[in-house]
Amino acid sequence: MSDHASLDGTRDPPHAFPAQASPCDDLAIRARTADRLPCRHKRLALAATILGSSMAFIDGSVVNVALPSIQTELGASVAAMQWVVNAYLLLLGSLVLVGGAMGDKLGRRTVFIAGIVLFTAASAACGLAPASGALIAARAAQGAGAALLVPSSLAIIGAVFDERERGRAIGTWAGFGAITSALGPVAGGWLVDAFSWRAIFYLNVPIAALTVALALPSVPNSRDTHASQRLDWLGALTAAAGLGALTYGLTLASSHGFDDETVLGAIAGGLVLCGAFVGIEARSADPMMPLDVFHSRDFSGANLVTLLLYFGLGGALFFLPFTLIRAHGYTATEAGAALLPVPVVIGVLSRFTGGLAARYGPRALLTAGPVIAAGGFALLALPGWLDMDRAHYWTSYFPALAVLGLGMTITVAPLTTTVMTSVTAARTGVASGINNAVARIASLLAIAVLGIVFVWSHDAALSGRLAQLHIPTDLHRAGQLLAPDTMAGAHAVPTRIVDAQSDAIDAGLRAVALVSALCALLGAACAAATIRAPHR
Repeated sequence: MSDHASLDGTRDPPHAFPAQASPCDDLAIRARTADRLPCRHKRLALAATILGSSMAFIDGSVVNVALPSIQTELGASVAAMQWVVNAYLLLLGSLVLVGGAMGDKLGRRTVFIAGIVLFTAASAACGLAPASGALIAARAAQGAGAALLVPSSLAIIGAVFDERERGRAIGTWAGFGAITSALGPVAGGWLVDAFSWRAIFYLNVPIAALTVALALPSVPNSRDTHASQRLDWLGALTAAAGLGALTYGLTLASSHGFDDETVLGAIAGGLVLCGAFVGIEARSADPMMPLDVFHSRDFSGANLVTLLLYFGLGGALFFLPFTLIRAHGYTATEAGAALLPVPVVIGVLSRFTGGLAARYGPRALLTAGPVIAAGGFALLALPGWLDMDRAHYWTSYFPALAVLGLGMTITVAPLTTTVMTSVTAARTGVASGINNAVARIASLLAIAVLGIVFVWSHDAALSGRLAQLHIPTDLHRAGQLLAPDTMAGAHAVPTRIVDAQSDAIDAGLRAVALVSALCALLGAACAAATIRAPHR
């Protein structure tokens, strides 16, 4: 875990499982010394922030292991399953900076509890969703709630604890975050297997009730007296609309192709709105994303590395559980446990790698880490490895995920250091918030773009296999990845088509892994070209 000191005298927190926690989840420690109020119940306040933020982090990824079950019960398409995850990421990534500003202006406890209430109501709506459309809408509301509670959680720690205690408090927050992020997919998978996919959402209700009960008496409603009186709602809504339209167009392209008018219109509209967002931020007196921070070459380079590396990571970890369950018969619990090497390696080795940045400089580590991560992605794409059954997990998936975890461990601490030290002390909250949003948006775009790669590779491989077997391709429902257990029933598709389908799903994951490896290598190249060597 990172052992470096941040600009305000505290230590940057250790980082949790990167699929949930972005490289700068120490965002929103915006509280100035004058704003920290005395609090008699500091431990209760810390527990409230841990519970609240853990819900948001876990729900960002635990849904991945439930997607096959959701798809089967609701009869949803692959595109709909992508949106179950993307709706959450879209609202969280678009509104997280505004959420932090709202806490500064309106009171951090007020915004934190409002986020918990919205998140919990949306969780209940997810559990009750009768169809994929209702589930996607509820997931979007969850993302909006997370955008309020995530930045407020660490801002509360900054307000409650003084400088002597704050570092340890943040470390405790991050340590529990790492544990819950690691165990979340396993626990979520068990809930899916033992009860239903709906249980992973219902579980948030009692946790949220406990969080609010802890927060009300223990958390002061601190504000930033220097905060702007204006919130950049125009920028936030433009960013959300632009990213939403772009993501919709890319998701639709997997089934309709890029020559479809709706696809082209959505992508073009999204790009125009994203350009308008940049214009709004350039002219705004109080932008949520001040463009002048990008004048720093190190800051721009670090965010490019974040975008590329988390693009690959988000895509691979979205499609890997899907493949394990659909193609290899893993249960949801087993699929969640299969991902454990990444957080375990990060947890075990991060303290040992945290000091390397001071010794070798961030550029060396930000070049080496993504290269190693690319090796992990490449191992997932090796022909033959994904043909293994569960008995061969330790010689197939485990080495790939362990190498990927090592690459992320080497990368995250210097990435945070570079972001936080590339701007002035007064801009560290803004800088870390932007980097957080970039990581979320990277996963959002990855699921849409790599969804095209996955579906097209799957369809091409399946068509080839069916042709070899002299089976008409119309026996397969195009665009619908059916579960092997439903395909192998007495009145379902013959076993040889089930095998062809499983092989095609493997082919889709291999293609995704190769693209992810390429993105990680591009991230390493960006780091080598943009991050400046430290002055000695």
